[in-house]
Amino acid sequence: MNLDDALFRTLLRNLSDGVYFVDPQRTILYWNRAAERITGFSEQDIEGKSCADDILIHVDEAGTSLCKGACPLAATMKDGRDRVNRVFLRHKEGHRLPVRVSTAAIRDDAGNIIGGLETFHDDSTAVAALAEAERLSQLALICPLTGIGNRRYAEETVAKRLSESQRNGAACAFVLFDVDNFKKINDSYGHPIGDVVLKMVARTLSANLRVYDFAGRWGGEEFLLAMPHLTSQEMENAANRLRILVERSSRKISENRLTITISGGATLSRAEDTPASVIARVDKLLYESKHRGRNRVTIG
Repeated sequence: MNLDDALFRTLLRNLSDGVYFVDPQRTILYWNRAAERITGFSEQDIEGKSCADDILIHVDEAGTSLCKGACPLAATMKDGRDRVNRVFLRHKEGHRLPVRVSTAAIRDDAGNIIGGLETFHDDSTAVAALAEAERLSQLALICPLTGIGNRRYAEETVAKRLSESQRNGAACAFVLFDVDNFKKINDSYGHPIGDVVLKMVARTLSANLRVYDFAGRWGGEEFLLAMPHLTSQEMENAANRLRILVERSSRKISENRLTITISGGATLSRAEDTPASVIARVDKLLYESKHRGRNRVTIG
């Protein structure tokens, strides 16, 4: 390796954005430190594998897999056009993480495309919220298992958001999610795997909210969200997008891949609401989703 090669590799290794190269067959030839930090997958996990393999499994907002048909990097290697997309990759720990990806073709001296380059960075609000989460953990407001707000914090948030809504006249959306068949997961795989599932769901939910939205663990396998300034349609779209992202999350357990679904109840705040009435309403709507077959959101 000459000096230029060494400098180039040092620069790539120390970039804050994830970077990887692929050959025309989409075999991953290089994977930098930031890519490892963002995804949880090490250089040894990734290099030599195809980006179409069962690894990152990029999906779009609708939960559709991109790796087999609509891969931005594959499209760039085909037509040579740079692209920028927001996609959701699967972290090594199973949860879905939004990333902003940029793709470019790699060409030889004659201009022929001989590979592809993708750079990406974490596009979640979780990054901006880390310092706040650390501060709140000192106030006993964070669930130690999942790293999101605990029941006390959730109750305080419901009361605060209702007060704000009644003061400014803008409705706040509240969503209560429950992990489907959670008892069966615990019985089949054990409580440690149940804890993994709770963390995976919590991280997928919290990573895909706006910076001023709230996600908290309401209790057991239930999660409460508060999302201000949404219309009824926007609330329904947001709740179903999160449901689909959880469904597209997965974790390998022994030789099996464990996939999770959640059911939800969603409602907009009303002028006469109290914290108790909001919770009673979303709880009833959640029950309807369970009764109707699970893996769905009921709006009311």
